[in-house]
Amino acid sequence: MGESRLTIGVDVGGTKIAAGLVDEAGAIVAEARKETPATCPQEIVAAIVDVVAELRADHDAEAIGVGAAGFVDASRSTVLFAPNLALRDEPLKEAVEKRTSLPVVVENDANAAAWAEFQFGAGRDVDDMILLTIGTGLGGGLVLSGELYRGAFGVGGEVGHLRVVPGGYLCGCGNKGCWEQYASGSALVREAREFARSSPPQAARLLELADGQADRIEGPMVSTAAAEGDVAARELLEDLGRWLGEGIASLAAVLDPAAVVVGGGVSEAGDLLLEPARQSFGRQLTARGHRPVLEIRLATLGNEAGIIGAADLARRR
Repeated sequence: MGESRLTIGVDVGGTKIAAGLVDEAGAIVAEARKETPATCPQEIVAAIVDVVAELRADHDAEAIGVGAAGFVDASRSTVLFAPNLALRDEPLKEAVEKRTSLPVVVENDANAAAWAEFQFGAGRDVDDMILLTIGTGLGGGLVLSGELYRGAFGVGGEVGHLRVVPGGYLCGCGNKGCWEQYASGSALVREAREFARSSPPQAARLLELADGQADRIEGPMVSTAAAEGDVAARELLEDLGRWLGEGIASLAAVLDPAAVVVGGGVSEAGDLLLEPARQSFGRQLTARGHRPVLEIRLATLGNEAGIIGAADLARRR
């Protein structure tokens, strides 16, 4: 037997480009990373080409999958718009193919992560699943009837921009009241800082972790304090979980998935986040008591899901 067929997955984020050589079982054989110059399209392409060259130095690869945090067109070749990267109508597929001489597939990063969890992770026993990535924002990817759902124009699955509060908090997308503004790491940080400013005695542990300054509180500090049993931190995660569960109930009414897989940095809080989400979901679900209930599960592939999914999509191009 020869070497397993290898493909390269590249995850293009706002601060770094991470790449991996991935085998057919979804295992990462080798990794490379580089700081990303988010302000210049040519430099982003050059950085992608550099990490690919580094991985190809010792291994053969047959294709490249690029996962980018943005809207990707239906032909999986052009990044239409990336809020945190300088990519506007950028023909990324063509640019990387020209400089690597390998076939390239471009995909939204959350879609790539969803595909990885479906193939190799927490969703591998179901045909219909939704991945929610709770990081700075709220990303999503849909796998329906065993296929990655992309929509007519390639930009489906942007669940973070469901309107949940008419006239609510202003979102980075320009609209008000998006789900992302209530069920994300940024939302958790906003609420924690506000709480610490208004109720310092109750927020004593959070303030201690942030050197006494409310404006220095970050999401992982809330998770740390909650794991220690801090009441205020647990309540903050419960609020986030409640928003999460309510949104999942709305998605279930439309898509009826068997599982919702929750990943991203905030998901590291585990059941302190997911248990309130499950309870909130149960209260909001249409026709509850008369239908099977989906499972809300923790993602299993962590930060590598985007790389693994992009590489596997390139293999199936």
